[in-house]
Amino acid sequence: MAIDLTGKVAIVTGAGGGLGREHALLLARRGASVVVNDFGGAVDGSGGSTEAAIKVVDEITAAGGAAMANGADVTDFGQVQAMVADAEARWGKVDILVANAGILRDKSFAKMDLDDFRLVLDVHLMGSVNCVKAVWDGMRSRGFGRVVLTTSSTGLYGNFGQANYGAAKLALVGLMNTLALEGAKYDIKVNCLAPTAGTRMLEGLMPDDVLAALDPSRVSPAVLALVANEAPTKTILCAGAGSFETARITLSKGRYLGASDDVAEQILARLEELGDADEMLVPESGSAQGALELQNAGFSAGQGA
Repeated sequence: MAIDLTGKVAIVTGAGGGLGREHALLLARRGASVVVNDFGGAVDGSGGSTEAAIKVVDEITAAGGAAMANGADVTDFGQVQAMVADAEARWGKVDILVANAGILRDKSFAKMDLDDFRLVLDVHLMGSVNCVKAVWDGMRSRGFGRVVLTTSSTGLYGNFGQANYGAAKLALVGLMNTLALEGAKYDIKVNCLAPTAGTRMLEGLMPDDVLAALDPSRVSPAVLALVANEAPTKTILCAGAGSFETARITLSKGRYLGASDDVAEQILARLEELGDADEMLVPESGSAQGALELQNAGFSAGQGA
């Protein structure tokens, strides 16, 4: 059955171009009323204008959809609250949040200014936190919500020159993991998207034919799937060039090594065994690690130390 978002209200941040624009256009085509948020800054976050957001709104309305432009800076919680209030005043609610806004300040860690480190964390991590916080109570009270946070392969696996970006992006996975648990009883589903797309952040870094294959529109179906009524929760969905994968943070079953003086030496000698890929688990929550360790140590479930 086709995913129908008629009657749903969505906020997409960083939607003036690239991935965010494609997300907003697709959600609108499927019936959602869309707040097109974009601060309008350069890739490094400098500057600011709502011109790009207005152009996307014009595209949506010309196609018969409903949209409004918003220039809130996601790092300013007051501005984000006002954006949500404007959406609620016009359409009565916010059902969907796609936190896509981001900037780059790339340098090797040795050369990176700490102000650039903080700013990237502020935009990607706290910008997403601000947006989720502003919609969370409304989603809880209505018993429905879909939140998509934008992580990255850099956060999941690392990338030279992007310590700030990677730290922020993996932090969003941690945010997702807990929000998915806290939102479950309210039908709030929280997921992460790890996109690969030929946006302005990659211009000049890849050949033109590769950039064409990585058109942002080929990522946006992943967002549509993650905001559907039937969406999963606590899922890292990767997307690029029309290919889709899932990523997981796993835990090996490990081995009990005790408390002898040579435990550190045993860890190094048996590291491959400790991380046996055939025995990987996907924990439902953080407490699973401690439960497994106690089990390995010989304690049965519910048994005290």
